[in-house]
Amino acid sequence: MRPRLHNLIFVFMALGVVVGLLLSRFGDPTAGWYETSIQWLDFFGKTVFVGLLKMIIAPLILASIVAGVTSIPSFKDAGRIGFRTLGYYIGTTTIAVGIGLVFVLVIQPGNRGGAESMRAKRMSQLVERRAEFEKETGLSAKAAEAQYLNWLVVREGEGQSGKYSRVVAKRDRTTFEMFVDDIVKPLLDNPFHALSQRNSLGIIFFALLLGLAIASLGAPARPVAEFFQAMNVVILKITGWLMAISPFAVFCLMSSIIATHGPEVFESLGWYCGTVIGGNVVHVGVLLTICAVVGRMNPLRFLRGIREAWAVAFATRSSAATLPVTVRCLIQNLGVSPKVANFTVPIGATVNMDGTALYEGVAVIFLIQIYGGMDDVGISLAMGAILIIFITAVLASVGAAAVPDAGLVTMVLVATAVHLPVYYLPFIFAVDAFLDMFRTSTNVMGDAVGAVIVDRYEAPAPPSVPAEASE
Repeated sequence: MRPRLHNLIFVFMALGVVVGLLLSRFGDPTAGWYETSIQWLDFFGKTVFVGLLKMIIAPLILASIVAGVTSIPSFKDAGRIGFRTLGYYIGTTTIAVGIGLVFVLVIQPGNRGGAESMRAKRMSQLVERRAEFEKETGLSAKAAEAQYLNWLVVREGEGQSGKYSRVVAKRDRTTFEMFVDDIVKPLLDNPFHALSQRNSLGIIFFALLLGLAIASLGAPARPVAEFFQAMNVVILKITGWLMAISPFAVFCLMSSIIATHGPEVFESLGWYCGTVIGGNVVHVGVLLTICAVVGRMNPLRFLRGIREAWAVAFATRSSAATLPVTVRCLIQNLGVSPKVANFTVPIGATVNMDGTALYEGVAVIFLIQIYGGMDDVGISLAMGAILIIFITAVLASVGAAAVPDAGLVTMVLVATAVHLPVYYLPFIFAVDAFLDMFRTSTNVMGDAVGAVIVDRYEAPAPPSVPAEASE
């Protein structure tokens, strides 16, 4: 009997972990064969498979939302579905941030294990920085504190990675500027430019307008509605074809990420990783409880239905790349109505980032626990600062792009809100890719649960049975 696709995906994922650990343990990063192996793994996994999935994201979002809106009977129904969808997303994101903050404040990973050595190393480094500053300027670092801190910002940024450049570029923006740049402007983008740049917010906004316009016109616009509905079916067919190569692609992705980062990076950041993963596990439990109680769906049936989407999200670290797989699993495996899946999931992949929101709150507090009280981190974890982190983590997750490492960029909003210098963020870069797998799979699960819940309330009521027929 031919093995099922989801079984193959998990088997190849396990093989990828084994191969990645072997490469990390016995491979020599300076050897030509090792570099070639990583290049080919990245080629088949990131370049080909993830590239193919991303290729259909923009047309899928446009077609699925237009098809979803035009299949809704009335404007009143569309408004009701949209209200329920956004209400669910806001609620679960808030719960996720709360769980993360409870975990990081109770476990206190910044005061445990290898974090103490990280703090000691940083204190020693700052002693050297003060000496460098005083030698270069002839000023006392204590007397010229403002000038010293400005010098330190520049000095700390030198020689940092490309990721740091992306992060620090967002450093000096105000909250309002971030709101305008990351939310308002993308929403109002030229639709053709939005499609070419895979600007999900812009595509969603235009698709909603287009769908509402088609629905309001009725019969004259019916051919346009049928076109987008047919296009949506075609894209789901393409997604099915792409999933045929997913087991091998997942193997390549897992092998590459494990080989590149290895288990060594968790020696100093083990408690931090455990806190983030533990928070995500608890939040998944909350999502499954909501699915069972509110959505009236057996959690085991739900997990079986979305396991392909979960595995792809875990391996690709991209909610956007997983979007076509998530829609396909919901419609074909769980029986969610196409109008609900096509409407809720693309929006969720853009604005519903439970795992990312949880991660950002944990990461910022973890860094404050380690480095709080140093020359440039005059922050204490008082209730006011925790409340600011809570609010900004929820808001920042909305602006997080559904692509790998996006949480690092939006974390700038959370860090700057409590005046944590952004050059401390690279201290967690080493484990970010690993943790990204957990938070992305949590994001996708949250989107899927939302679709199940909205679909349950949109399902037509069963016909009433006449009294005489029931006797």
